[in-house]
Amino acid sequence: MKYETVIGLEVHAQLKTKSKIFCGCPTDFGGAPNDHVCPVCLGMPGVLPVLNKRVVEFAIKTGIALNCEIAHTTKFDRKNYFYPDLPKDYQISQYDQPICNTGHLTIKGRKIRIHRAHLEEDAGKLVHAGAAGLHGSDYSLVDYNRTGVPLLEIVSEPDIESPEEARQYLTELRNILRYIDVCDGNLEEGSFRCDANVSLRPEGQKELGTKVEIKNMNSFRAVQRALQYEIERQIIALDKGERIAQETRLWNEATGDTHPMRSKEEAHDYRYFPEPDLVPLVIDRNWVSEIEKTLPELPESRRRRYVDEQGLSADDALVLTESFELANFFDSTLKLGAPAKQISNFLLGPITAYLNEEKLELAQTKVTPENMRDLVGAVTSNVLSSTTAKQVLTELLQNGGSVKDIIDKKGLAQISDEAGLKDIVSKVLADNPSQVEEFRSGKTKVRQFFLGETMKATKGKANPQVINKLLDELLA
Repeated sequence: MKYETVIGLEVHAQLKTKSKIFCGCPTDFGGAPNDHVCPVCLGMPGVLPVLNKRVVEFAIKTGIALNCEIAHTTKFDRKNYFYPDLPKDYQISQYDQPICNTGHLTIKGRKIRIHRAHLEEDAGKLVHAGAAGLHGSDYSLVDYNRTGVPLLEIVSEPDIESPEEARQYLTELRNILRYIDVCDGNLEEGSFRCDANVSLRPEGQKELGTKVEIKNMNSFRAVQRALQYEIERQIIALDKGERIAQETRLWNEATGDTHPMRSKEEAHDYRYFPEPDLVPLVIDRNWVSEIEKTLPELPESRRRRYVDEQGLSADDALVLTESFELANFFDSTLKLGAPAKQISNFLLGPITAYLNEEKLELAQTKVTPENMRDLVGAVTSNVLSSTTAKQVLTELLQNGGSVKDIIDKKGLAQISDEAGLKDIVSKVLADNPSQVEEFRSGKTKVRQFFLGETMKATKGKANPQVINKLLDELLA
């Protein structure tokens, strides 16, 4: 039997506030265990939560960016469950009146609907210890530093049809959150976490199958692999006539499979009721309008502009907009008058390669948009060859400076003088008579050898166009 895959994703995005959602403790990652805590986030008797206005602002900003309806009235609820890292035995969250509703984002022209986005506080973290190690530890310790850190849980509709599309959705969502500067999107530090719900149904059937939740995925690749494994597991079970259990399963990166964690809870299991210590919020429409004005141009809009107005390919536009920093640098250089395609080639080629190799962000280098404009200009005006341009670029990335000064100091100006180059090309041909014979016998690929030898003789400074013209003349 053929099956349709139905996937919904729940993303917990940590909001980039300096203090926690209901107290003044810092949200900084790390620190000594239980160092960033106070009686409020530890749930001590008699303490009262005070809502952080910045958290609400960031939630509204995200909702607008995701095309959501911003609630006129919203409230907080108590979500009751016992777990060692939850000091109050309940989590302050939002149940029936979330702050954001019914939005969407677009993946390659297809809309993935957002069901809701709601605010809640994070729990703590268990640290498994003892001689037995992580799996089967002798005991566990609790670090409450993360308790009370503000989260926005973004829940998609079950519109995603494949593991690859799930990865694309997460990539786009993370980009949007980083563009609007409400979440750093750091998966390693847990500030962008994802749970996936997946079910199968016979092809053409409208009713959804039994959903299984997958947790413990710490990368987009892990999400894609976990979903692929779970889909295959469910297909095998259904083909055997077995029933799929509604449960939560954990992804094991090392073994590449999922295993049961617990039966899947329903809303009534959490015994939600309104948080008595926090009044409902009425969100002023003027405030929403003011927040909307602070939004930058978002990735989808930028991609369209890069393709429609600047003539970039869809693939180049996609890669450029995956980094807010890279896209801003591109736009800044564009405003200085440099041609789009040449800027894109440098950014997506040698600059990205350098950043990956050195494990740096663009802001950690010394290169400026003005440098990029001058470098592109030097190449298009034949002052630099593509080879020597990379040498100049490396110097700019590492030490900054002026393109002209680096060219002059290192003697990198391209040689375009035909008379001088003719002697060098003639010598290359004279030194390699057998290759000349091969060329004249029809093996035209050897021509590239002559070009390479001439470039080597001029230390990469010869103008390839002039060399090719001279080769045409001398090999005729």
